[in-house]
Amino acid sequence: MVTARTGNEQRLRDLALLRRVRDRIDRDYAHPLDVEALARQVSMSAGHLSRQFRLAYGEAPYSYLMTRRIERAMALLRRGDLSVTDVCFQVGCSSLGTFSTRFTELVGVPPSVYRREAAMATEGMPSCVAKQVTRPIRNREAAVTNGP
Repeated sequence: MVTARTGNEQRLRDLALLRRVRDRIDRDYAHPLDVEALARQVSMSAGHLSRQFRLAYGEAPYSYLMTRRIERAMALLRRGDLSVTDVCFQVGCSSLGTFSTRFTELVGVPPSVYRREAAMATEGMPSCVAKQVTRPIRNREAAVTNGP
C-alpha cells in the first residue's frame, strides 16, 4: 500500500530528526537550549517536536535536557571541589532555585545534601561505577518517604 509505505518512511525520517535533537541535547546540555531553537534545527514546530520526542523517548525535550544536566551535576558534586552554585551554572542552568528543585525531584535529596553524602558513599569507587550506581531515575520522580 502506498500510503502505508509513505507513513513508515515519514516515521523513519522523523525518528532520524529526533535522534539529531537528542544528540544535540546530549552534546550541548551546558549551553542555552530551548525547544523552539531545537525544533527549527529539524524544521518542525515546537509542539510537534515535543509530542514526537515524548512518543519516541518517553519524556519532553526540556525534561530530557534537565535530566542530562542533573546527571552531569551529580558527577561534579561527587567530586566535592565545586559549590552547588558553581555546579548549577557549569551544567547550563541559569536559576539556582530551578536547578535545586529539579535535582531534588530526580535524585530525592537537595544538591547540597547529595554533595555531602555522595562523596562518602562513592569513595574508592571507580567513576564509571559511581555514575551507574547514582544515575537518576528517569520518567519518575524520586519516591517520597513518609515519616513514622
